[in-house]
Amino acid sequence: MNKNYYAVIMAGGVGSRFYPMSTRTRPKQFLDILGTGETLIQQTFRRLSDVVPQENIFVVTNVIYHDAVLEQLPALTDDRVLCEPLMRNTAPCIAYASYKIRSRNPEAVMVVAPSDHYITNDRAFSHDVLLLLEKAAQTDRLYTMGVRPTRPDTG
Repeated sequence: MNKNYYAVIMAGGVGSRFYPMSTRTRPKQFLDILGTGETLIQQTFRRLSDVVPQENIFVVTNVIYHDAVLEQLPALTDDRVLCEPLMRNTAPCIAYASYKIRSRNPEAVMVVAPSDHYITNDRAFSHDVLLLLEKAAQTDRLYTMGVRPTRPDTG
């Protein structure tokens, strides 16, 4: 595995669209919604561990979820749980993580993933993430990976 590859898991959301199952004190990323024995954040961490060294995985969250992150991801060290000073959504979250990672490794190339996405094909996901990390390292560009929508939907 490339030591310059990093992953950021965004886990600061309150999961309001999944209410009442998901609450502000226990949002959906910390729930085993699918009955697999793993919460969504645990699935995301495991999936990213296939392409990025575990010691290069960071979680950006809100201070109120700090302990839940460490409880659910025992392989994660406290210094890799980045608590946002304020909840300001995706762009500031990524900027904050980028700053922290770049200060550790100026050659870092990172993938950013939400903590609560349902992905059915881990192998294809890992393949595509690795491909884009390699391209980003060679071209110094940003890449976005997503699925082709089948209908209009806000989430």
